[in-house]
Amino acid sequence: MTQQVPSTEPELAGVRNFRDVGGLPTVDGRRVRHGVLFRSGHLAHATEEDAAFLASLGLHTVFDFRNAADQKLEGPDVELPGVRNVNLPLSDPADGAEFWKMVRDGDLDQLRAILSDGKGAARMIASYRSMVKHRTAEHSRVLHALADDSVPALMHCAAGKDRAGVSVAVTLLALGVEREAIVADYLESGAKHRRYKVRRSGSAETAYTPEVMELLDPLFDARAEYLQAAFASIEETWGDVDTYLTRGLELAPETRERLRERLLD
Repeated sequence: MTQQVPSTEPELAGVRNFRDVGGLPTVDGRRVRHGVLFRSGHLAHATEEDAAFLASLGLHTVFDFRNAADQKLEGPDVELPGVRNVNLPLSDPADGAEFWKMVRDGDLDQLRAILSDGKGAARMIASYRSMVKHRTAEHSRVLHALADDSVPALMHCAAGKDRAGVSVAVTLLALGVEREAIVADYLESGAKHRRYKVRRSGSAETAYTPEVMELLDPLFDARAEYLQAAFASIEETWGDVDTYLTRGLELAPETRERLRERLLD
């Protein structure tokens, strides 16, 4: 069974990578309900029209997984009437601050030193593994909130790919969504019109040369190996998904069932 991709999606001018996660199939034949779980990049640059569309979704909660450094760079989310905003940073405020400054401002030699020869992809894989292993409290809070009253919900980080991607994947695992469908949804973040706009200092001729863009590509691409690394971390640490959910995230069977009833058809 494969993911059913909606034939249309809204074109938001100031919000990247927005989509409804509805329609994904579970292993027991159900599907994620449309209109209850959305994902996107940050909402800081949403236009008035974007904000009006987001307000029309009837959102209960927006989960923002950015840290303070992200929010300083991009700005706070636009305010949506009647929506609860929950900030749960999935990376430490200072985590990689110098690294990302180098990505934005560094010259070619610096970028080669930190990203060439597979180092960029290796950094992403390590980040995904760490988010699953060390951010259990945050992921537990999200799942308990969804099970209680926090839907419809939107999850986002900066690009809507990594921190939001892992959080959406964890939620889909708890719902019993097919693993292939989870990966397929994640890979949608790699589409050209969804990708995060890299901010680089300098002129376009020097800041966005083909070599620079090739070096940066592992950071802003959605690759199956990244999410598979998160899944591998679950299995290595807890043995299987059910143990991860019950022991790692303290998700009781009755809470998981409430979550399924809220989010599945």
